[in-house]
Amino acid sequence: MDLGISGKSALVCASSKGLGRGCAEALAAEGVNLTLNARGADALEATATHIRDTYGVQVSTVACDVTTADGQARVLDAAGAIDILVTNAGGPPPGLWSDWNRDDFIAALDANMLTPIALMKASLPGMMDRGWGRVVNITSQSVKAPIPQLGLSNAARTGLTGYVAGTARQVAQKGVTINNLLPGIHATDRAVALDTGVTQAQGITMDEARAQREATIPARRYGTAAEFGAACAFLCSQHAGFIVGQNILADGGATNATI
Repeated sequence: MDLGISGKSALVCASSKGLGRGCAEALAAEGVNLTLNARGADALEATATHIRDTYGVQVSTVACDVTTADGQARVLDAAGAIDILVTNAGGPPPGLWSDWNRDDFIAALDANMLTPIALMKASLPGMMDRGWGRVVNITSQSVKAPIPQLGLSNAARTGLTGYVAGTARQVAQKGVTINNLLPGIHATDRAVALDTGVTQAQGITMDEARAQREATIPARRYGTAAEFGAACAFLCSQHAGFIVGQNILADGGATNATI
């Protein structure tokens, strides 16, 4: 299927590896020119070089912390007038409800709620003026069903979900869609971090921790960054203009819910 977005421009955050990179590569495969962001310059440049060489699209990079006002300004200035925005940031650390203080919550809100909102506020007016735009926020399955040990993520990402629910319905008439893509466990560094926590808590090996988690997923495996990226690219396509304000799970069936 031709997604109809060749020649468009996209800003993809936290895209040097993992799910962000999966989204960037899927967009590049459709002919989308990219501005990539991540904190680590070396990994970011390596990813950019791979995408340029593989897909032949234009790729610019901005190595910075996009959760800061300075980082946001640098990324937005480099990206210019974008057609597609993919927001993404690593999740806050797991723990117990009693572990976190106000500073922990502020950090989670900055990364997983306030930064996506700031990037949307900066990008939406231009998209609306041009009569077309796509925003995909990478959130988490935890907004559908809370994960007890991920309370910081539960709180921040659910706040973003509420913001998107109202905002998406205000901009849709201008040809701009905003949707959230909700990953379950994927074979990324985040999975390694979570599984490492399990090994330490239970005294088991990484293979055992992964097998234990896979057994809770109806698909009986972790997702891949490539298939997640393909879902993102479809939401950014010309064919997804009637999908507005939705929260789409990519979790292998792990969230046990009817709706």
